[in-house]
Amino acid sequence: MSEAIVRVENLYHRYTTQWAVQDLSFDVKGRGVLGLLGANGAGKSTTMNIICGVLNQTSGSIYINGIDLRKDPIGAKQHIGFLPQKPPLNPDMTVDEYLTFCANLRRMRGPAVKKAVQAAKERCGIDHFSKRLLRNLSGGYQQRVGIAQAIVHGPEVVVFDEPTNGLDPIQIVEIRHLIKEIAVDRSVILSTHILPEVQLSCDDIVMINQGKLVFSGTIEQFDNYIAPRSLLVVFNAAPGLDTLKAIPAVESVDKLTEKRFRIFFSDPSGIVERMVRLSVEGNWGIQEIALEKGSLDEVFAYLSGKTVKS
Repeated sequence: MSEAIVRVENLYHRYTTQWAVQDLSFDVKGRGVLGLLGANGAGKSTTMNIICGVLNQTSGSIYINGIDLRKDPIGAKQHIGFLPQKPPLNPDMTVDEYLTFCANLRRMRGPAVKKAVQAAKERCGIDHFSKRLLRNLSGGYQQRVGIAQAIVHGPEVVVFDEPTNGLDPIQIVEIRHLIKEIAVDRSVILSTHILPEVQLSCDDIVMINQGKLVFSGTIEQFDNYIAPRSLLVVFNAAPGLDTLKAIPAVESVDKLTEKRFRIFFSDPSGIVERMVRLSVEGNWGIQEIALEKGSLDEVFAYLSGKTVKS
């Protein structure tokens, strides 16, 4: 395992009397995408703002590339890039002007600035908009400019806070692909409340609920926490409901259409194979079959030791 590029130790933060983060500890490896997953209000943005030096924690420590953020904030911030939920764009600047401004803010000087700006534009696919005012770019390309400012100084770790918010489906896929490209040679922290986002983009997951850590591990370990609880099945010649309910381990059946059913079961072991075998024997003609896992609410509840009402 590679050395941690970010280390969060016993982090606490309180707004007046309310704790937003409580005793949060995790490491971020040197490469790949770590998803910080949590519902709205779970403490994700607070944690991201503290890691990036935007907000001072109540207590606890943050180390960026081994540098204590509180003791040496300038040295630590040289190794990190940040895209908050709303890209910090100046709409009256062109792409070149804005990225040059951001590079200067990062204490880059001379020929290195022009080279860094060009590299960031090419990586983010915005080179052809160099002279375009930021206000005249679409939301997806404004987000790309926001990503470019986060990587213009070549940081070892980049933090994205809800980077696909407000984008259309095509833009979401494009930004997701760009983030995975960026993570090839550096570490990315991706904060989101969208479960499929982390499942499609992340290598590791840290999950928080009400400011507390409830899970830390790989995406495979996370997916195994909640076992499948239902099957979505489409038959060509569907059997009767009583026949489906009589199948071993089946608890209940919802008829969605004449051919489509959601089948709930108590034990996932061999359920797909059993359904396929019975379909062949009964000439039901399965057209589609898919296991369905629990919702994000159910994942939160399970990891928090609670139960969820159906």
